[in-house]
Amino acid sequence: MYVPTNMMRLRVLTWNVMHGRAQPSAGRDLRREFTAALNGWEWDVALLQEVPPWWPSRLGAELEAEYRFVLTSRNGLLSARRAIATRWPDLIRSNGGGANAILARHDRIVTHRTLRLARFPERRWAQGAWLACGFWVVNVHASGDELRAQHDGELTASTSLQWAAGAPLVVGGDFNLREPTFNGLHHAGERDVDHLFVGDGVQIAGPAEVLDRGALSDHPPLVVTVERGS
Repeated sequence: MYVPTNMMRLRVLTWNVMHGRAQPSAGRDLRREFTAALNGWEWDVALLQEVPPWWPSRLGAELEAEYRFVLTSRNGLLSARRAIATRWPDLIRSNGGGANAILARHDRIVTHRTLRLARFPERRWAQGAWLACGFWVVNVHASGDELRAQHDGELTASTSLQWAAGAPLVVGGDFNLREPTFNGLHHAGERDVDHLFVGDGVQIAGPAEVLDRGALSDHPPLVVTVERGS
């Protein structure tokens, strides 16, 4: 087991990458462009949603980051989906398959946990990672329906607090809610349905930032810097 380091500050980014597509449509595979964008921003941990399932390992290698991922929806016959999505991503769109992914750029991932939130109408998962610095980070993409999204968010929040067990905690992702509140978590930043929260004892070091991603995805990245409380 890795011993937590003395790292006190963490810069956390959340981004729904829209299955690796652009708006307006580019009509081709854009993994290199998404990788270049991520490589150009400052972050320690990236929480990504709607990720093509074959991307996390490549992103990890090219960004020199540890990674963990969990498959979400539409992943049957994945090799066939990948073949179509790589050539015609805007034709197959979300049917290319999906995943949530956590990338840790400057630290080790000691533990990775997953939580199934919903089976229908689409599989939804939350995933959490305990970093060697002592922070827990949790990534979620909630269901599209508002009532289901609230359920997913509440379950993610309560489970995240259990996983962290008092350790510094950051929870982020696409909640599909514009003004969510969850017991035990404090709002750290938002952009439409994308949010970042922190647990007790974590301080927010300045306002959240919305990054310029050009035409990539229909969601801009949201990033916040947090500090371990004294």
